[in-house]
Amino acid sequence: MAGFRIRPYRDEDYEAAREVFATAMSEYAPALCLHVLRQPWVLLVLGCVFCLLLASARSLLLPVLALTLLLALGRQALGRAWRAYIERCLAADLSDIRGAYMDEPGARFWVAEADGRVVGTVGVRPAGEAGLLALKRMAVRKDHRGRGVATALGRAALGFARQQRGCRAVVLNTIMLQHEARALCERLGFRRQSRYVLPTAYGRLANCTVTTYRYELP
Repeated sequence: MAGFRIRPYRDEDYEAAREVFATAMSEYAPALCLHVLRQPWVLLVLGCVFCLLLASARSLLLPVLALTLLLALGRQALGRAWRAYIERCLAADLSDIRGAYMDEPGARFWVAEADGRVVGTVGVRPAGEAGLLALKRMAVRKDHRGRGVATALGRAALGFARQQRGCRAVVLNTIMLQHEARALCERLGFRRQSRYVLPTAYGRLANCTVTTYRYELP
């Protein structure tokens, strides 16, 4: 027995759906900090700061304290930037789920429900190119992962896409931190199409890579 069901979004799901997405995305903040810390230029800067302070202070205490402060400030800045990204998502299509998905031709939003509460979400919308749909906003509560919820949500989205006249493929973008999402895509039959670094200053500095997956419909 699965213990959950996939159903179309209803207006009373609004707050719960947004909370599931925001909570799931916020879990990536520590991984983002670690990813940025591993970048060669960051390690170089930290190393230079440590050596300069060590040479001038002739003591380990000042360099250690300075690096600790820099790391704390960096983590705070990255956390703030990630929260701002989540807020932008919530202010975009997730600010009006019905209007963006349920009332839009070729779009749909589903929730996974277990024990009377929303534990997962996913949506599909036209991708901006004729014949393509974009799979978006897939998220599952942490305590319900590993139970097939994400797979069921993905299959619901693909089943909807197959019913759309003229739909040739479904596309999905993932960032470098979403290892589980990429593994799920491949299990569902998506194939890697392209990979690129976000064309922004932050994207280049953080080496923030986006991988696009594509599912071809028969």
